[in-house]
Amino acid sequence: MARNVFQEDADKPTSKAGVTTGLIVAGGFLLLVFAWLTYTMFRIDVGQDEFAVLIHKTGLDLKNTDEVAPSKDHKGIQREVLTTGRYFYDPFNWDWEIKKLVEIKSSNMGVLVSLTGDDLPYGEFLAKAADGQPITDVTEVISGRKLITKGIVPNVLKPGPYRINPYLFKVEDTHEPVTISAGFKGIVTNLTGPASKESNKLLVKEGERGVQEKTLDAGMYYINPYMTRISKLDCRSQRFNLAEKKDMGFPSKDGFWVTIDGRIEFKINPDKAAEVFVIYNEDLNGDAIDEEIIRKVILPNARSICRLEGSSKLGREFIEGETAMTFEKKFESAMKKDCDSLGVEIVQAVITSIHPPSQIAEPIKARETARLDEKKFQQMKRQQEQEKKLAEQKELVKQRAGLVAVDRDIIKLTTEAEREQQITVTKANQELAVAKLKLDAAKDEAAALVAKGQGEAEVIRLQNEAEAAGWKRAVAAFSGNGNQYAQYVLFQKLSTAYRKIMVNTADSPIMKIFEGFNDTKDAPAKKEN
Repeated sequence: MARNVFQEDADKPTSKAGVTTGLIVAGGFLLLVFAWLTYTMFRIDVGQDEFAVLIHKTGLDLKNTDEVAPSKDHKGIQREVLTTGRYFYDPFNWDWEIKKLVEIKSSNMGVLVSLTGDDLPYGEFLAKAADGQPITDVTEVISGRKLITKGIVPNVLKPGPYRINPYLFKVEDTHEPVTISAGFKGIVTNLTGPASKESNKLLVKEGERGVQEKTLDAGMYYINPYMTRISKLDCRSQRFNLAEKKDMGFPSKDGFWVTIDGRIEFKINPDKAAEVFVIYNEDLNGDAIDEEIIRKVILPNARSICRLEGSSKLGREFIEGETAMTFEKKFESAMKKDCDSLGVEIVQAVITSIHPPSQIAEPIKARETARLDEKKFQQMKRQQEQEKKLAEQKELVKQRAGLVAVDRDIIKLTTEAEREQQITVTKANQELAVAKLKLDAAKDEAAALVAKGQGEAEVIRLQNEAEAAGWKRAVAAFSGNGNQYAQYVLFQKLSTAYRKIMVNTADSPIMKIFEGFNDTKDAPAKKEN
């Protein structure tokens, strides 16, 4: 019994600890639930292509004229929106709406319409800044940082995404930018602004309401269609056939009706495009102005010029080519002069055909044909004469060419002969000079030979004289008997030549040789002088 009491007392603290633990767990769970609910209820997740519009549930009350809260302290829709990100707001004081971004397509532009702010005066529709400053930056207007009145915002939204509070603005994204093609001019008409101070003027100054003098060139323009209207005026060359109007003609001087057909090419002067648009346009977009120019400018001037120029001529004169050509030149010149002052340039005005009355057309045509045939024959005759002269000239040219060739050959042969002659003369002169040199050398050699011969002759003469003197003295030794001296010399020569002589008799033939030398008779000596 005592044990049980002790056991119960021991179990009491354990029960209290379990209760405490349970309470802690329950409190932690409740705290987690509260934190989760707080996180999910207070959290605002804004996606990449979204924005959030805040609505204040508590705060200062709005005035009857307020559509949105003028500040964060007031109740109602706030001007500024939440961009991409995560935010935490008290759901008991705040409410919010997630909106998709407004996407302006690449081929369009957006026009903003302010739904809040002060009302505009009567007759005005463009929104103005509350501070009186001009609206230049549309992003400040969209973000709510710049307060404006109700009405159409002057600026436009170019292609791209925008965070636009639908409670503040309405977006018209169906408008397209104005595209002006090459060869066109954009006529600017201001739909807003003050009226012109100068009355009875076709064009107004920049900024005033009306058609502007300055036009737009080719390109793409993002222009608010509620502020400015752009009309496209075609300034390219256009053609108009007079035959499209069956009544184009005039009475001739003799009362016949002459009809004409032609082609007129014209274009609007780009420098006077705005003035021409105001004067002749009856359609706001300007697409049919070419028809108006034809009806109001081209045809009246064409009829007037044709009647003034044509009525001074007889009907039969228009069948002749010269009259028709003169009429066409005057017609084109007059059309250019009259239409240029009206802002229309006449590129070309051609009369393609002139139809005189049938009563005079056939006989005059026959006569004109005969006259033309005569001119044709005369022309053919002159052509034949020209061909004859041309043939003669060709033959003369050929003959002259032959003579030139012969002269060239003669000159060539003469030149070659003269060159050969010069070569021959030069060679002969060279040979003559050589011969002269050889002659001089021969003369010198002959003189040398003569001198040498004379010297040798003189030597021989002297030798002969010496020998003769010797012989003379030798003969003198033989008492002037030459024969004895000759016999002596012979015997002296022979004595050295013969060693032995064998003869049989004294009358042998060989001995007879010496018989002539056996004469020992004294030869008479020569008397010395």
